[in-house]
Amino acid sequence: MTERDERRRLSRTTPRWLTVFALAFTGLVSAYMFTLVVPIQSELPHLLGASRADTAWVVTITLLVAACATPISGRLGDMYGKRRIVLILIGFLIAGSVVAALAPGIVGVIVGRGLQGAATGVVPLGIAIMRDVLPPARLGTAVALMSATMGVGGSVGMPVSAWVVEHLDWHALFWIAGGLGAIGFALVQLLVPPSVLRAPGRFDVVGVIGLTAALSGVLLAISRGPDWGWTSPATLGCGIGGVVVLLAWGAYQLRTREPLLDLRVAARPSVLFTNLAAICMGFALFGSNVTLPQMLELPAETGSGFGLGVFETALVVMPSGLLMMLISPLSGWLERTVGARVMLSSGIGFVALSYLYLLLWSDSVWHLFAANLIVGVGIGLSFAAMPMLIMRSVPADETGASNGINALARSLGTSTASTVMATVLASLVVEHDGVAVPTPAAFELCFQLGAVVGAAAFVLSLFIPRHPAAPAHASVPATA
Repeated sequence: MTERDERRRLSRTTPRWLTVFALAFTGLVSAYMFTLVVPIQSELPHLLGASRADTAWVVTITLLVAACATPISGRLGDMYGKRRIVLILIGFLIAGSVVAALAPGIVGVIVGRGLQGAATGVVPLGIAIMRDVLPPARLGTAVALMSATMGVGGSVGMPVSAWVVEHLDWHALFWIAGGLGAIGFALVQLLVPPSVLRAPGRFDVVGVIGLTAALSGVLLAISRGPDWGWTSPATLGCGIGGVVVLLAWGAYQLRTREPLLDLRVAARPSVLFTNLAAICMGFALFGSNVTLPQMLELPAETGSGFGLGVFETALVVMPSGLLMMLISPLSGWLERTVGARVMLSSGIGFVALSYLYLLLWSDSVWHLFAANLIVGVGIGLSFAAMPMLIMRSVPADETGASNGINALARSLGTSTASTVMATVLASLVVEHDGVAVPTPAAFELCFQLGAVVGAAAFVLSLFIPRHPAAPAHASVPATA
């Protein structure tokens, strides 16, 4: 059966819009896992009877597992079936939710949160499935919608979690997550057709171990450095050790006949510069996620905030995520009209503009609301463009793994932004009612960093070839 015959068979099996709906729903649920515990994060030491350093792992473990699982699950999907791996990842999410909901202490919650983090891999796999079942004319819009779920899930999930915490026991957060996961599992099982498009070869177990060890070391140093101390043996050991293992892993991947990730494909200019821009965009997105909610929630008497509650803050932030989804049809049209490269540069420009806007106007809730909407437009355009840029430059049987690397690049950016912004906000503080709070100068410095990173991403996007030398069986044809 040829690839064209397989695409036709899959499109006849299930209505296309139902398949897209099922995949987008799973993307929303997986993205929700990142903001699931945000409303109770400051209360976790009291709720779990543990130190603040220990409860920080409730968030850190999700980021670690997500970063490691995403490229690995992409490769597994290419080899053993994308829908099968999506179902397994959703199964991890459901299991993790039950474990965390029933856990008597912090260990069980950390284990459950780790299992939830594995579900992040459903987004790049969902994009790869769309490439298998949709005609090229409709692929851009569907990919834009799937990419938007990464922002929409967190933005919409935050007010939901805040409402649950205000009216129900905190364990309900995990029961709701498990219920959403069960719905997603059923939708994928019923509405997403299996694919026979597979990548031949054996699974690179050594590559998996090496990549997991390397990413764990680097991300631990980034995320835990502020607590451990940047020059502490633990931070330096994790950071340097992770880099050394990563270099050794890269050398092994170039030598082995059937690598986990084909680094030669990843080194193509169109793929390389897209992924480098993705790191910057992940930083810019999460930078606003860190700074704007804090400004909205800090007491107005400090001169740095506006004194909103958690639920009110979530409502102010939420529209940017909804805007990402609303512009999905526009993204698909733009991709077909001007090309993914122009879309990416335009989206990056919007994000950089939002930080410049905040440097000029940030003394009103409406200013922050408007800036966040600009971020939503920029992220919606750029996140929709990146998978298309990747897929036009990689073989069809490496779509899942290559999109997984792109998602990993974004995760590296978000992890770095979380650490850098938190460090800046913790270093420039004043005391208010016995509590250290960030000064206006701290937020201004964060906005300056966001603008600089946005400008760097824009420059990187200009190096992406306008007409890349695509492989003979590229995932999608190049449009620009």
